[in-house]
Amino acid sequence: MSLRFSFSLLILLGATLGHIYLYRRLVWTTVRSLALRLLVLAVLVLMTLAMINRRRLGDFLPEGVAETASVATYTWMGVALFLVLALLAVDLTRGVLTVGRRLRRPAAASEPLPQPVVDEERRRFLARTVAGSAAFLGTGMAAYGSWRAFAPPLVTELAIRIPKLPRALDGLSIVQLTDIHVGAFIQRRFMDELVQRANALRPDLVAVTGDLVDGDVATLGPAVAALGNLKARFGRFFVTGNHEYISGEDPWVEFLQTLDIQVLRNRRVSIGDAGGSLDLVGVDDWSGGRRRGRPGYDLDRALEGRNPDRAAVLLAHQPSNFRVAAEQGVDLQISGHTHGGQLFPMTAFIGMIWEHSAGLYRHGASHIYVSRGCGFWGPPMRFGSPPELVKLVLTT
Repeated sequence: MSLRFSFSLLILLGATLGHIYLYRRLVWTTVRSLALRLLVLAVLVLMTLAMINRRRLGDFLPEGVAETASVATYTWMGVALFLVLALLAVDLTRGVLTVGRRLRRPAAASEPLPQPVVDEERRRFLARTVAGSAAFLGTGMAAYGSWRAFAPPLVTELAIRIPKLPRALDGLSIVQLTDIHVGAFIQRRFMDELVQRANALRPDLVAVTGDLVDGDVATLGPAVAALGNLKARFGRFFVTGNHEYISGEDPWVEFLQTLDIQVLRNRRVSIGDAGGSLDLVGVDDWSGGRRRGRPGYDLDRALEGRNPDRAAVLLAHQPSNFRVAAEQGVDLQISGHTHGGQLFPMTAFIGMIWEHSAGLYRHGASHIYVSRGCGFWGPPMRFGSPPELVKLVLTT
């Protein structure tokens, strides 16, 4: 079973069960009107189908309508997630309290307790109160997640020691931008502000480590063009992510080169001058090419003929294969892709999926930094994993 099929199956199962649960808890027990029940049910069925077929919306809908439908679908996906979490928290709390009351009853009671008279109006009132409280909590979480997604990213600044680094490059700073996902939600204004904040860090080198876009050059080029305003002494560099392969990696590579951004596709360049330099190595995405039958990740090609005595920094979108890269002499790998989980509860499980999920890790004398990313994918929200702008300072 392919990873893509498994993910699609998970979306299908989650969307179906989640919407059934929301309908039962927010509608069935609180709404009297049959017409209103049927209307809400139809909307939930429609949203389930939209979630399952979200990537195909553009194939049969006009461009403007498809974009609106995509925005609505992804926004509802996030809101629905937090509604389900809030309702589950309420139901679990009620369940624990019920079990606790039953355990406190006298064990010697020989006569059954009298059954309370069912008051339908009171039951409906309580159901509405509980549902309303959960809805308030869930929408509040979604609102915070949306604010956090569009608010300025947190700045993470770390010093990383690389013994092979020449003294002339001691203090070299690399600012990483990754997983921006320019698309329906993230547009030029977001990009201009991000570039301004990156420039304020005064980087010597800027690394854009993939998943820059979710769409084609014709649509998103004006927003991505903001990257042409990045300022760095040794230049701006880009490596592909899996979403570039979905969006068309070759046209995007050509476009970025017109912005004077160097694209490293399984190759390396020298950073520095005669007084001291290091190898900046870049590879294509680990899985993008493999899934589409096109050239992809090739670390051996990128490192071929390299002097192992020179310091090497690897730009790779996914944190995959780090141990192999370390054993081949890479001193630092800079990656993204995981978003740090982006949304709770994925933030709690991302470490079970990825050995290097977010932050700084070490293998022998080598390091890897995995950024949570500057933007977001899917629901326009971040909860439990704020976006970050990374500045890595290399020291001897």
